[in-house]
Amino acid sequence: MLLRVYVDAKDAFDAWVRQQRAPARQQADVAEGQHLFLRTACINCHAVSATVATGQFGPDLTHLMSRDTIASGIAPNTVANLRSWIRDPESLKPGSRMPAMKLTDGELDSVSAYLATLR
Repeated sequence: MLLRVYVDAKDAFDAWVRQQRAPARQQADVAEGQHLFLRTACINCHAVSATVATGQFGPDLTHLMSRDTIASGIAPNTVANLRSWIRDPESLKPGSRMPAMKLTDGELDSVSAYLATLR
């Protein structure tokens, strides 16, 4: 697993901690993707603050897009890579415990658009 260490001034670190503790910002234009995320098995493993998603087996996704990488550092954190990861986790990280969710292309687009707003 990739581990990154960041060194910040105390004020910058304190601001980052406050931001990480804040709930994810919700946007109306991604409501379909949010609804899909919240009604599928995603919430069994992942948490997103201020939602019904309280899973603890996978990473907390509340501020997903503030991260540089996904899949334990396997790929840069872009919407395209995130979409690929959701479609077929094994293709990016063999042995991954995340299941392929078998979403349609439209569902993948919607969920990816929602997750892209989690900063």
